Formats: sequence, C-alpha cells, structure tokens
Amino acid sequence: MRILVTNDDGIRAEGLRHIVEVAKQFGEVKIAAPDRERSACAHAMTIREPLRANPVSWPGCEAWEISGFPVDCVNVGLMIGYPDGCDLVLSGINHGPNLGYDITYSGTAAGAMEGIINGIPSIAMSMALLQAGQSLNFETGARWFRENFERLINAPRADLAFLNVNVPTVPFEELKGTRVTTMGRRVYVERMEMREDPWDRPYYWQGGAVVNVGDQPGTDVEAVANGYVSVTPVSMDWTNRDDVARIREQLID
Repeated sequence: MRILVTNDDGIRAEGLRHIVEVAKQFGEVKIAAPDRERSACAHAMTIREPLRANPVSWPGCEAWEISGFPVDCVNVGLMIGYPDGCDLVLSGINHGPNLGYDITYSGTAAGAMEGIINGIPSIAMSMALLQAGQSLNFETGARWFRENFERLINAPRADLAFLNVNVPTVPFEELKGTRVTTMGRRVYVERMEMREDPWDRPYYWQGGAVVNVGDQPGTDVEAVANGYVSVTPVSMDWTNRDDVARIREQLID
C-alpha cells in the first residue's frame, strides 16, 4: 500500500510522527507537510506564489516540507512522491479536535478532502483535547489507529466521502469504544475581541469559547464527550438533496 501523509500542524509536529509510525507498519509512506503550522486554514490553496518543497530527513521514508497549505502538500506530494497515484491519504494526527463545524475550518480535514478530490481514499485524524491542561495522549490515538487501521481502510463508503476520526485524549484504557457518528454542532461565542496596540490603534483577535449546542445524540460531539472515538463519514457532495425538488418548483416554470 502506498500512503501519503500530511497535516496542518507542520512537518515537525508530534502528531505527524505518531501517525507516520503507524502507517509505516502497513505500507510505503511518503510525507508532504507544511513547513509551519497552518491550523484553521480550511481548504486554502496557493495560486499566486510559487511552492517550494524541501527534502527533510525522516527515518524509513521520504519527506518534504512544503511552503503552503495542506491542500498544496497533497498535490505537491502526489506530483513528486507518487506521480502514478497512491492508495491512501492520511491527514493528522491533529493537535486538537475537529468536531462538528470545526471541519469547515480545519486544515487537517482539508488534507483528506484534497485526497478525495484526487480520487484517493482518505482519513483525517485528530486528538480531541476538550479541557485546558489535558495531555494530548498521542499514544492513545496511535494505538487506536494501529488496531483499527485495516477496518478503517476497508470500511464501505461513498466515492466522495472521507473519514473524520476524533480520539478523546485520555489513556487508552479509558476509551469507551468507537462510534460511527454524524457531524454535530459545535460553535464559538464571543469570537472577536477588539484590543489596542501600544499606539492605541485597534486590532482584532479571533478565537472565542466553544459551545456544544444542546443534546446531540449520535453525533461526533456527543461520542467524544462521553469517551468514545468518533468516526464520521464526510461527503464532498454538499448538495442539500431535500431542498432540490422544493427549490426547483419555486424557480423553474
């Protein structure tokens, strides 16, 4: 199996090292990851400046640091690492959760999306650190991934779907199990804060506190909150099919 690995935390991120060590047990691995952290870049693509790919020493596989976003990393990695294509794109392990609406902002998810766009089965994986001061416990994520790798890659899914995996950041023995979930609702409040620089000029800092919206049975948000690994099939076909017929009746004579 030929595996391309990327992330959005950068080529030197601890989570990347863990997912690569697991992937190497199942096939040939090549790495194309950003040369710096690119968190919350969503599905950004570099189109107005050149991309650089510099080789990085990595035990047991070829690796490059790319001067772009995860989407760029997948495309450059395929060109220079697997010009004939590969069998799997892995993105992660992210340093934090990608639950619910986080997927729309996530560079980790975008790496898997770009794999799907290139016709390659893809998995995004994140450690769901939900409380300040918790350890990320990458060992838990890596062990769960190793034990479930073959079941994940053999799981039936639609052509345009990737798997979004979130592992609670607890000791492995404390995991309750695995749930296949839908995408929940996870929003941020008080997102924008106005501050002033030393010259009393205003600037704006975006962040905010996370709020999980109500009871969310069957979702990734609920599963992780209760100690389960969530596996969510996410489709690149964003069409709201329930509305197609209704809107057609309204617009088409």
